[in-house]
Amino acid sequence: MDTKALRQKILDLAIRGKLVPQDPNDEPAEVLLERIREQKQQMFKEGKLKKKDIKNDTIIFKGEDNLHYEKFQDGTVKCIEDEIPFEVPEGWSWCRLRDLLNVCSSKRVLQSDWKNEGIPFYRAREIVKLSENDFVENDLFISKEHYLELEKNYGIPQSGDLMVSGVGTIGKVYIVKPADQFYYKDASVLCFENRNKMLVSKFAKILLESSFVQLQMRENSKGTTVDTITISAAMNYLCIVPPQNEQVRIVAAVQQAIVKVNEIQFNKDNLHSTITILKSKILDLAIRGKLVPQDPNDEPASVLLERIRAEKEELIKHGKIKRDKKESVIFKGDDNSYYLRTGGVEESLEDWRFDDLPETWKICCLWELCDYGDCINVNTEDIAEDAWILDLEDIEKDTGTVLKKVTKAQRNSVSTKHKFHSGQVLYSKLRPYLNKVVLSDADGYCTSEILPLEFKNCVLPEYARYYLMSGTFIAYANHCSYGVKMPRLGTTDGKKAIFSLPPLSEQKRIVETIDFCFMQLNKISEALA
Repeated sequence: MDTKALRQKILDLAIRGKLVPQDPNDEPAEVLLERIREQKQQMFKEGKLKKKDIKNDTIIFKGEDNLHYEKFQDGTVKCIEDEIPFEVPEGWSWCRLRDLLNVCSSKRVLQSDWKNEGIPFYRAREIVKLSENDFVENDLFISKEHYLELEKNYGIPQSGDLMVSGVGTIGKVYIVKPADQFYYKDASVLCFENRNKMLVSKFAKILLESSFVQLQMRENSKGTTVDTITISAAMNYLCIVPPQNEQVRIVAAVQQAIVKVNEIQFNKDNLHSTITILKSKILDLAIRGKLVPQDPNDEPASVLLERIRAEKEELIKHGKIKRDKKESVIFKGDDNSYYLRTGGVEESLEDWRFDDLPETWKICCLWELCDYGDCINVNTEDIAEDAWILDLEDIEKDTGTVLKKVTKAQRNSVSTKHKFHSGQVLYSKLRPYLNKVVLSDADGYCTSEILPLEFKNCVLPEYARYYLMSGTFIAYANHCSYGVKMPRLGTTDGKKAIFSLPPLSEQKRIVETIDFCFMQLNKISEALA
């Protein structure tokens, strides 16, 4: 169930008069609109409104032909039936936003007047957060003296007014509370003043957040780089007005419905979290030999490892590769505990215990099983235009799913790339907690933050991928990572990472079991969506 779409559906039903029953005893909305017009005229006489605030007011009505018309102050009447998207209940009325609310901006506050403390100063981004969470950790302020000066000379948002994000993420709405004290950035945020209180503020928020008004915001926004709501466009939005008593009933019904939707979302989030935890548990059981039964007929992993080491020694003997004097080796001490020897230095592996591994398994360092860090670097100009270029943003965290395949022609990049081929495991060493590990299904090139790993014949790349995605390996990578803002796993620490190696036949059984379990869990996730 798409709870976001459900919330939107509730709002859309509300402004169409389909959420609560109508009461024939309610005062019609046209009477309410007439009172608002009279009040605005009185405020104009008293100097509280300017001519520009009322000169464009119009009246929308149904003619004898049952079509909708708009009457302007000069007496002109125009048929607007093509603007009316749906029928509304009897007692409801159509109008322009300017007939309900006064849209205005703030007095410009220079950047030189921004402070680190004082009265909160909100931009569009803060209004977006307030609309979503009713709370924002603000880091921008103006002085109390400046705020009081603005209040005296230009006015400030009042309780019941609606603050609307007018740039970028447009149309997010926050209702000003009685205790609120803030100022806002001109053009970035618009204030929809509801000073007469004849329109219920919470209903106004429902109206502004409905698909009907949101569509008008998008269609009438303008800006060269980002969407922008202008005051003139906002004042001209077509709106629906129910009787005031019905507005109250609609607000209550919407709030009740949203509570139920939030409960659904909470339960969905909990289930998604449980599925994520369960997947991690499956992987950790797998790499400890506790997911599938062992077969005594399997060739032990120690034989695989010895074969790998013998092949390496043969290559060294014939001068094809050099011995790394700082290579790490895991061994069991006289105390039956595991140790890591790097050069002449030994360290205990007590924090990374694998003492309950099956007898047919073996633990070793990652470098013994793959070419960790030995990458083929390629300049961008030497890459074909139709070649696959993989970046970190293309990979979904925790799943390793490639979200999109982008060619060089589609991606503007000049940095050096690592070459990879189909069947290699692609490991993201940057921010390892994001758990981005891919089993490549085609040849291509990737950012240097991704390491292509070629595993030897004794290790299934599918098993290796799952191992690198396990909570055990992620914990190790996070523990060894360096850098505060952009932590990454260094090559040396990556090479000496512990790897639990099962027999080759068991690796296959493990992969098949994980694939099946994950497929079932993914079906549940898809059903939730």
